[in-house]
Amino acid sequence: MKIPLLLPCLLFSLMLQAQSKQLEFYQTDWGRQVSWDAFCQKVKAAGYHGVETWFPSNEEQQAQLKAALKKYGLKVGFLHGTDRALPFPEALTKYTKHFKQILAWKPAYINCHTGSDFMSFEQNKAFLEAAIALGKAENVPIYHETHRGRFSYNLPDTRAYLEALPELKLTLDISHWMVVHESLLQGKDTALTQILERSHHIHARVGHAQGPQVNDPQAPEWQKAVERHLDIWEKTIRKKWKTQDTMTVTTEFGPANYMPTLPHTQVPVANQWKANVYMMAQLKARLQR
Repeated sequence: MKIPLLLPCLLFSLMLQAQSKQLEFYQTDWGRQVSWDAFCQKVKAAGYHGVETWFPSNEEQQAQLKAALKKYGLKVGFLHGTDRALPFPEALTKYTKHFKQILAWKPAYINCHTGSDFMSFEQNKAFLEAAIALGKAENVPIYHETHRGRFSYNLPDTRAYLEALPELKLTLDISHWMVVHESLLQGKDTALTQILERSHHIHARVGHAQGPQVNDPQAPEWQKAVERHLDIWEKTIRKKWKTQDTMTVTTEFGPANYMPTLPHTQVPVANQWKANVYMMAQLKARLQR
């Protein structure tokens, strides 16, 4: 007589598990032209959980950011990178030293532009190993973005680093690889499997075969590119939800001149803020299906 009760209990349990899975959205401050207080107020009103930014270079800006985050109840994810203008030894020292300053804030995560496509495998590996060790010591998630000009500038080479470093975690910005490989990576889903499994954060910007950012993700001519990105992001998120409840996403459409502009006037052809909020809405709709 107790057996029929198992089915309702199982369904209820599955419902609770589904409800616990969530997306945590961060807004890029790339191109920000207002105060931290004004920016964070707008970010909060739009429904974001936090902001993603490079660590402020002076104490006044650091104090203003900290106050705005507290006032509006927002989290922060910091960007960090290798200084490619320096020789390898000096770049590694600077990279490691600056990490310690950022880690003291205990951010939600740190997203890194690591190494260089002009460095050797072993040199890039040294940056990655330093980051992995620091993240473990401070218990702060550190991710490394798939990005042009860095160790992860293309798909095949990035897989080699993943095989060499089992603890390496990625930020997936697939828009960069669309340009590098001059395609929407059709037919490369098998090659992408390992990448998606090791991706712990997403930069939600839509690229295409000839550029890292479409002018307006709502324009019908970009529907194929938008859908391809959404498919990849959804696979990544659902994979991650099998082992953790929360996946972080930064909407990262950029300002002019990353955003295409009109000649002579340099007026952006679309609205950066609207593009980012639109991508957040699209991802929410996708994952609620």
